[in-house]
Amino acid sequence: MFEAAELGNRVSKEEYRTRVPRLRAELLEVQRQLREVATSPVIIVFAGVDGAGKGETVNLLNTWMDPRWIVTRAFDEPSDEERERPEYWRFWRGLPPKGRVGLFLSSWYSRPVLDRAYRRIDTATFDARLSRIVEFEKTLADDGALILKFWMHLGKRAQKKRLKTLEQDALTRWRVTKLQWKHWRMYERFVAAAEQAIRRTSTGDAPWTIIEGLDERHYFLAVGGVVRDAIRARLVDVARPARKVPSPRKRALSPPADAAADARARGDARQPTIVERLDMSQKIEKQAFANQLEKYQGRLNRLQRKAHETGASTILVFEGWDAAGKGGAIRRVTAALDARAYQVIPIAAPTDEERAHHYLWRFWRHLSRAGRVTIFDRSWYGRVLVERVERFASPAEWLRAYAEINQFEEQLVEHGIVLVKYWLHITKDEQLRRFKERERIAFKRWKLTAEDWRNRQNWDVYERAVNDMVERTSTRMAPWTLVEANDKYFARIKVLREACDRLEAAFS
Repeated sequence: MFEAAELGNRVSKEEYRTRVPRLRAELLEVQRQLREVATSPVIIVFAGVDGAGKGETVNLLNTWMDPRWIVTRAFDEPSDEERERPEYWRFWRGLPPKGRVGLFLSSWYSRPVLDRAYRRIDTATFDARLSRIVEFEKTLADDGALILKFWMHLGKRAQKKRLKTLEQDALTRWRVTKLQWKHWRMYERFVAAAEQAIRRTSTGDAPWTIIEGLDERHYFLAVGGVVRDAIRARLVDVARPARKVPSPRKRALSPPADAAADARARGDARQPTIVERLDMSQKIEKQAFANQLEKYQGRLNRLQRKAHETGASTILVFEGWDAAGKGGAIRRVTAALDARAYQVIPIAAPTDEERAHHYLWRFWRHLSRAGRVTIFDRSWYGRVLVERVERFASPAEWLRAYAEINQFEEQLVEHGIVLVKYWLHITKDEQLRRFKERERIAFKRWKLTAEDWRNRQNWDVYERAVNDMVERTSTRMAPWTLVEANDKYFARIKVLREACDRLEAAFS
């Protein structure tokens, strides 16, 4: 695989001086256009053997392009803060927004390749970690990210010569360490791991380009040219006329699109949904509720203190109909917890900053440190619920979101996070009763909006979306808890009991 990058390619000083001014101007121009269009982030990953020019190339791109619109990230050993969260937390946080360029050194490839070269993991484990990388990059590419990956290569003899040259110069001696010489002696292992990684992860969405690192003028021009051409091609794609999509405001006012509605129009038989089979008559009397509330809140407090001591984090996700009692259930949970140990994240329409990233970005960045509780009042499931029904997301976007969400939750659970997902279900008649009650009571009136009434008109379509959500994302690792919430007392106790049971199971 690497033979073509060991040919001794060189560029003369004269040719370099001739080509650089034009290349720099072209890079600045495509960067300007990228920023104006702001539909894609550009993610550029640098990997390769020590001494092959990775750092120098990153520095040069920051010089040739406008550094104000470049995000540069270099990931070393994870900090205590990073170790307390899933591995990919720090990578998600470092992603550039749309319209900007991200340069990544020591990226998500570093640890898997290093572990394989040191034989800390076997081939199957290595392949599983590469599969996660493919999933991660596909998730970003599907959302519009342009991903470029450069493997900066040197043959073993050329690498030895480069390291010795750096050692002989007082200004560059600091860059050569005992560890780099150790890795040079392990050259064959590193190259074998790299070859497997490149073959497994070089996809149409995120291809690798192998660059010979013998002559810096050569690799500066080669990398700069690939970056320029790739951004140009992306800008051409963006400029092509596309089917006109209504603005979010207009889409929200138009009838929701849904397969169930199409089926009804054809006269097809309506398929029952999962939530329709719930026993909505279940209830708890007031005194029994008071007794059980004290019992489960005490139990939850003890379990959470144990979780905090052991560093086990908890995430509670609350979804449900408008007026289903999510807020009331959350308050009964937080009443059992130390205020320093939890945070409640209310999810509304995304901000401009959040819209400039993948929709999962804002949820990744809210993950707490070890031993704490994060409660999401609505969540990433908005992509397959409100965004699906109201056409804020295209069918392609919300259909692929099921897999993206499952992958996200898999990483949370693998890290040891206790993830509990609740759907609070009420009947349509009960929702109407609660809406009218909110209209009558002054301190509840603010909760009721015109949007709530409009959403109610789309009840059947939302119900089908809920059915699909549960069907496709209730996994063994992260199952849904369906809460019969017509009776608020019953719902609150079920929420508390499930949280206790799941925490207790995590410690058993």
